[in-house]
Amino acid sequence: MENSSSTISCPSTPRWNSERPFLTGQFHQDTKTTSRFAEAKGLSVDSLSLGSTTAIGCYDAAVQELIVIDDLLSVLVGIEGRYISIKRVRGKEDKFSFQVDASMDLALQELSKRIFPLCESFMLINQFVESRSQFSNGLVNHAFAAALRALLLDYQAMVAQLEHQFRLGRLSLQGLWFYCQPMMGSMQALSIVIQKASANNFVGSEVLNLLQSQAKAMAGDNAVRSLLEKMAQCASNAYLSILERWVYDGVIDDPYGEFFIAENKTLQKESLTQDYDAKYWRQRYSLKDGIPSFLANIAGTILMTGKYLNVMRECGHHVQVPVSENSKLMSFGTNHHYLECIKSAYDFASGELLNLIKEKYDLLGKLRSIKHYLLLDQGDFLVHFMDIAKDELTKKLDDISVAKLQSLLDLALRTTAAAADPFHEDLTCCVETSSLLKRLGTLDSENSRTVPGGNDLEEPVNVTGLETFSLSYKVRWPLSIVISRKALAKYQLIFRFLFHCKHVDRQLCGAWQVHQGIRTLKMRGTAISRSSLLCRSMLKFINSLLHYLTFEVLEPNWHVMHNRLQTAKSIDEVIQHHDFFLDKCLRECLLLLPELLKKVEKLKSLCLQYAAATQWLISSSIDIPSLEESSDGSNVSEKTKQSKSRSPSHALKLSSSNTNVTDSILKFEKEFNTELQRLGPILSSSSQTEPYLTHLAQCILGVGNEQ
Repeated sequence: MENSSSTISCPSTPRWNSERPFLTGQFHQDTKTTSRFAEAKGLSVDSLSLGSTTAIGCYDAAVQELIVIDDLLSVLVGIEGRYISIKRVRGKEDKFSFQVDASMDLALQELSKRIFPLCESFMLINQFVESRSQFSNGLVNHAFAAALRALLLDYQAMVAQLEHQFRLGRLSLQGLWFYCQPMMGSMQALSIVIQKASANNFVGSEVLNLLQSQAKAMAGDNAVRSLLEKMAQCASNAYLSILERWVYDGVIDDPYGEFFIAENKTLQKESLTQDYDAKYWRQRYSLKDGIPSFLANIAGTILMTGKYLNVMRECGHHVQVPVSENSKLMSFGTNHHYLECIKSAYDFASGELLNLIKEKYDLLGKLRSIKHYLLLDQGDFLVHFMDIAKDELTKKLDDISVAKLQSLLDLALRTTAAAADPFHEDLTCCVETSSLLKRLGTLDSENSRTVPGGNDLEEPVNVTGLETFSLSYKVRWPLSIVISRKALAKYQLIFRFLFHCKHVDRQLCGAWQVHQGIRTLKMRGTAISRSSLLCRSMLKFINSLLHYLTFEVLEPNWHVMHNRLQTAKSIDEVIQHHDFFLDKCLRECLLLLPELLKKVEKLKSLCLQYAAATQWLISSSIDIPSLEESSDGSNVSEKTKQSKSRSPSHALKLSSSNTNVTDSILKFEKEFNTELQRLGPILSSSSQTEPYLTHLAQCILGVGNEQ
């Protein structure tokens, strides 16, 4: 958010300050009178000075010089003389014209005109000081005007000394010109600066940048350059005091909106648990335009320093950067001492916040807990949960009770090893409104960035809780800076993929148990035998996928991130390493590779269809009553023994003659092998650009070669 000076509420300037012109230095030029001499003779005001009675040409040259010196001493401080008038150029507030009596000696006129630029510079600077001292112009302009006012005091003292010499009869017009020389260049340089500042209505850092650029431009004139650098130094004191409050206290004390860091007070820390974009961390405090040139290279460090101090304040941990006389930010220069002060303040704030989050709030412990549940590092609770929540998870999306799932999840957590985790109560469950495939199609839609080809992912028909179930995690401030809503959403995507793979694996294991239960029957060469081989191939496929996801993607990347977090120097490094870990896992888990993911999902769908059909296939080919009552295989062995004792040859005859069973198994086998063969070239080509897919390709293609 950017604050402009127009949105800042400033104290109002009293009306009498503008309505009573004699309180300012401009009333001399605004006074309009006509000389009696001009009225009597019909002469113009331009040709005669205001209030004069006799044309100056009536006097001798020596007398004219004395009169001109007296007038010039007045004009040097902005007051009209008897024979020198001051006119403001119409339509231009920063332009003045000086006119002399036409009857004046030409040599005196030329000498006078040489001094007029200095007079104009004084009037411009004086006008700038008065106008820029108003509240709305900001602290930098106030400080700059104060420095100019001090310079004008020296200038006026010089004029007073010249007048004293004139009264003693020791000052000639040539001498006046000589003594004005040292101030001429400096005053003109300053007048150029203030004209640019006034024309563009510069405030804050714009004034500092202008002074610095002009100082560099005057590098050939050491005196002028030194003066401009001194002015820049004086003007920057107010700015550096704002900077000092920010880097040492984390407070923006900026009454006129001049600082280059803006605060968006509408964003609160609680939004991190809801906002997918984590706007609080990125936009609560942000850089504005108009960074002073001497701070441009370190602006990011300055922003982070104050942000870190503010986070600690939000945590109730009041901390202040140790300040000594040597660390005061009251000047900037070629020694770059201010840069060292800012860097040390950043190091302190960063270290304090990192220690606070790591030690008091146990960031690594929280991340390990999330890994246990959302990345299935310790999946015993999940096995128990899937057993007791089976009926609820197989319901349609609208029929699922989230409250019941939550109670079952709590039961599973309390009765497994997860109960030893101090953070297990932060785990909650939720049911998404769409399947994983559809969610991936709109990934990062808040940032207008979708997964390439994600919209082509097809939504499964008859979505149940198994496709939409997900775990969530309660993350509190300040850990929500690292584990933001966006980061948690990425964890959930990985969990949903792993959870569904686990579900496919469980279903295939159930089918495999059914096959194992009828091993005592002589089924070699039959459709049941082929079904057993197909089931083993499917199991190898899903186990290879799970092994790849857990042991080749999640675990190695987790350890890399864990080691990096141990050596991180700032909270921003922690966020960067954590986000890099999640993005890398999403990609290597195929979730950002839609072409591959579609093939894998198709294969998983075939595995689920086959596992569901296995019960019917075997019961159709073998006369085993009530086989469906023990689809988990617990009582299959006993029943198959009974069946064998009755008529094993009859069962063999049935299985051989049942062409429907054979056709069904052959159909599943053909579709599975076809999809595997289609997946092969995609994996092979992708592994050339994505090397991490090489081993997955070898494992999965090996499944196909066994057929």
